[in-house]
Amino acid sequence: MNSTIDFSSPSTQFSFDVNKSQLFKKDQQNFINVLGVSQLNSLKNLSMLDTYLSKGNIVEPHYHQNAAELVYCISGCATVSIFNPFMKQLMQFTIMPGQVANVPQGWWHFIEAQADHTHFLAIFDANTPEVILGSDILKFTPSSIMARTYCIDEQQWKQTTAPVKPNTFIGPYKDCHQNHNYQQPYHHSHPSHFSMPVIQQPKNFPFYS
Repeated sequence: MNSTIDFSSPSTQFSFDVNKSQLFKKDQQNFINVLGVSQLNSLKNLSMLDTYLSKGNIVEPHYHQNAAELVYCISGCATVSIFNPFMKQLMQFTIMPGQVANVPQGWWHFIEAQADHTHFLAIFDANTPEVILGSDILKFTPSSIMARTYCIDEQQWKQTTAPVKPNTFIGPYKDCHQNHNYQQPYHHSHPSHFSMPVIQQPKNFPFYS
């Protein structure tokens, strides 16, 4: 990471088209664009993910080991779910245009679109947002370790996690036909008011894969 930027250098960049920097694409309605120091070399301790989702799509459970994240809703509606490790509780914030949710550095979280044409920015205090995805944790942690650690049947664990694909980013998969009975709470509130968090015990919350 460069500590200084030579603003007089002709190679220093001051603008960039984020539409040309796609991190992940599920389909035409669900994709993520990225802006970091690799795309715009004049950035310092700042980066961004530009995310578009249709209703019911989820930015998978993950955490950013190097940065805090500020989620700003541009259009649509999204529920930002954050696991608070100090309170041992899952906090959920439904945000609409002009509203934000803050995810501290290293905290486990995920984001679900509650409406079509949901668009939000995730802004980070780091040059490049690093991430550890839930799909990678599920796929690459040895099944024997999960079975022994949590006293579960190893074959059942293998069968359950078999459909998980590394680098999922946005779920569910296009070929997913499983019926999910769980629905995120959608709080109807005036756009000028931030919705109150819904607190749930994590042990009662289903884990999406």
